[in-house]
Amino acid sequence: EVQLVESGGGLVQAGGSLRLSCAASGFTFDDYAIGWFRQVPGKEREGVSCIRSSDGGTYYADSVRGRFTISSDNAKNTIYLQMNSLKPDDTAFYYCATAVAPSYGISSWYDAAWSIDYWGQGTQVTVSS
Repeated sequence: EVQLVESGGGLVQAGGSLRLSCAASGFTFDDYAIGWFRQVPGKEREGVSCIRSSDGGTYYADSVRGRFTISSDNAKNTIYLQMNSLKPDDTAFYYCATAVAPSYGISSWYDAAWSIDYWGQGTQVTVSS
């Protein structure tokens, strides 16, 4: 059984930093994309960042590029999202997610919530102004 367990959310002032972690277990796939979505009430989930296992390629949404960094520790089966220079607009519920053998390029991760095979339980990130 695949499980994704997030941690690291919280409350931070604008300009601050947080690091989200996602511990994955039960993976038996060779090709997958794993990363992060976020959602605010009344809006759809949007893809923030991901890594493709096949080539290590990464994707960042325009709104976070240059501020967020995704990384992985294969020995720990964990991915991270380092979030710097946080803004109030980054306030959302953040979900770790994975799509197995996605048929699209990772540049489409932003609106690929439909393709996700496994979701974590999510963690709240709140950025105060």
